[in-house]
Amino acid sequence: MCAIAGLWSPTADPGEPLLNAMALAMVHRGPDDGGSWVDAGTGLGLAHRRLAIVDLSPAGHQPMLSRCDRYALVFNGEIYNHGALRAELDGQRGAVTPWRGHSDTETLLEAFAHWGVDATLRRCVGMFALALWDRQARALTLARDRLGEKPLYYGHVGGDLVFASELKAFAALPGWSPAIDRQAVSLFMRYAYVPAPWSIYRGIRKLEPGATVRFDCAGGEPVAGRYWDALGAIRAARENPFSGSLADAADALETLLGDAIRLQSMADVPLGAFLSGGIDSSTVVALMQKLGGAPVRTFSIGFNEEGYDEARHAAAVARHLGTQHTELYVSADEARAVIPLLPQMYDEPFGDSSQIPTYLVSKLARRHVTVSLSGDGGDELFGGYTRYFIAQALWRRLSRLPAPLRVQAARMIRALRPATWSLLLKPFVPLLPAQHRYANPGDKLHKLAEVLALAEPRALYDRLVRFWEWDICPGVAAPAAMADDAGWAHFDDFGDAMMFCDTVSYLPDDILVKVDRASMAVSLESRVPMLDHRIVEFAWRLPATARASGGVGKRVLREVLARHVPTALTDRPKMGFGIPVGDWLRGPLRDWADALLDPVRLKADGHLDADLVRTRWEEHLSGRRNWEYSIWNALIFQSWLEHWHGGR
Repeated sequence: MCAIAGLWSPTADPGEPLLNAMALAMVHRGPDDGGSWVDAGTGLGLAHRRLAIVDLSPAGHQPMLSRCDRYALVFNGEIYNHGALRAELDGQRGAVTPWRGHSDTETLLEAFAHWGVDATLRRCVGMFALALWDRQARALTLARDRLGEKPLYYGHVGGDLVFASELKAFAALPGWSPAIDRQAVSLFMRYAYVPAPWSIYRGIRKLEPGATVRFDCAGGEPVAGRYWDALGAIRAARENPFSGSLADAADALETLLGDAIRLQSMADVPLGAFLSGGIDSSTVVALMQKLGGAPVRTFSIGFNEEGYDEARHAAAVARHLGTQHTELYVSADEARAVIPLLPQMYDEPFGDSSQIPTYLVSKLARRHVTVSLSGDGGDELFGGYTRYFIAQALWRRLSRLPAPLRVQAARMIRALRPATWSLLLKPFVPLLPAQHRYANPGDKLHKLAEVLALAEPRALYDRLVRFWEWDICPGVAAPAAMADDAGWAHFDDFGDAMMFCDTVSYLPDDILVKVDRASMAVSLESRVPMLDHRIVEFAWRLPATARASGGVGKRVLREVLARHVPTALTDRPKMGFGIPVGDWLRGPLRDWADALLDPVRLKADGHLDADLVRTRWEEHLSGRRNWEYSIWNALIFQSWLEHWHGGR
């Protein structure tokens, strides 16, 4: 894993000291080696930081030039099938000068020279973000992997085209004086992340997954391209449906996932895996253990807070599989000590609080290995999120009632405050099933009122994944389109539509950002076998019932796992990898939060509606409402603002 950066100026060559400074800002992504290169007289310069994983010798140094001297490359990621690509190149090119080393960077570079950009990218199985400079055509191409595992930002600063793996690299530029994009702030507050192609700064964009962008001159308009498209891949998969039984599907999935794990175990450094004891990570570890000889190194962290500890489940799976397991129980104080690190770690506001345990387990793993496989992606591909079942069941019930009746019912509920409803309903709570004996039933009732008047499934899904309305940022309009808007109409099945939306936005912009920044902060490479694009495409060939049915998600994954781990060890309600944010905000984090959410400060900063924020904060403190996630977003934004912009 690495960091890349670069600059293309229409007026003068960049100096190597400037390029090195950009790269050095991301040294955590690549502590083993660094380099820069300038194509004299063109204004183009490339920089790189290296975390050596494959070919630890100087033959893997970047920036790297092709044998023909036409192309220069900086590359962050891994091409897992690069050995097969080498063999194919050797077969097509005949006798050539021997390879300089065995790095996937060299393979990728020579493939670009032989097949071209798109044809090479379509052959690749891997995760990556890269910049390829064509010295002959004087053209720069940026590219990102299909699912968005690796990040890449780009834009213009002072007339120069710039790009980097992380935003902090741009702070080294003399002309860097970024303006916060208030629409991006609004998107963050709503979803807890800034979705691509937006970034938190105006004029800086994220390259979207599966996309390329080509620049033919430093100040010119980019030419956007796409070598892989999630919607297109899904439509093609659905035109070729899998026709076998559930057992047949499990056979095929185990073969595909086993091959992905075999390829992703490619490393010249120690390798292990995160293990939570859930379906996804347990399946990955079980197949790793099946494929390998020595016990797999596995890692988990635990919390003493009830309802947040998965370590005992992970330990049970590890014992059964015979892995070399390491666990660490973390105190609440140790977890809270990560909070001040978050603005520097994530560069732009990022509100998924599971970033804290993800960082802690990455830190634990890095003491023993340099590469760790994870089980991310299983929920989006195989219908694992609870909200999929909640949304479909709720919409079936709502759609039976006439819309005017639902609207009127919502008005009647809103006529009384949540606290009043809680008082009225208190005598009836003990009569309800245990799972519905809410401590604050009025809060739940008001949340029901919010969905009663919704007119379509799309609106219900959006309500389930958002934390604020657009008016949290005064004067900012909703964006014209989101990444998933164009695709929603292609799905008749509500569950499929939600999984598609999560695959193109929540997965790359939340889950993969969380894992990438947390692991890279400690110089650990994280790999995600479930997101081998061949598995993604296979998942969409399956009938919906093989993914999720009868309120049970990941049916085919469960079938695979049951062949290796007793169901009793993994069959339990889904547990998020979270922390007790709500309780912390009312307790040990209250003073920190009060200071960041001071009304005078909020109004002076001018990004958030101070009255709306303070109302929710006071309701949360009093216990009248549970606003832990929306308040956390506001705190993360204010903390980020203070760190990077002195609170302005």
